[in-house]
Amino acid sequence: MTTTRPSPPGPVPPDYETLLREAGVRITRPRRTIIAILREHPDHPDALEIFRRASAVDPSISLSTVYRTMRLLEEKGAIHRHAFGNGPSRFEQADGEHHDHLIDIDTGDVIEFSSDRIEALQDEVARSLGYEIVFHRLELYGRKRRPE
Repeated sequence: MTTTRPSPPGPVPPDYETLLREAGVRITRPRRTIIAILREHPDHPDALEIFRRASAVDPSISLSTVYRTMRLLEEKGAIHRHAFGNGPSRFEQADGEHHDHLIDIDTGDVIEFSSDRIEALQDEVARSLGYEIVFHRLELYGRKRRPE
């Protein structure tokens, strides 16, 4: 069974503020704005898109603050960084629910999906080669089919 979830209302995101405080980071107004952006948008933005969204709320936010905050959240395991193709790194919440990605090469849209068949096939291939999968990341790149 294959399911598609383009930005679902998934599990509650991690408590980013607590994670940053535990890392000894001061929670400034710009960081609080960035955290709110991450909570409100469960998509796969790059740092520049996070900066655009945050600076629309608080023009004093700098791009370097966005980069530093995202790096800290990544180090704490609260977000995942993805490098899809040759584009900029994009981020998503680390909600613990496994899924794969289909990237539209024309629009850059990222579609999350899960497939029991794909998971079973990967296990079968690994087992036949004498391995057990510990971790995997699947990224498919494609474009919408044109009507025939």
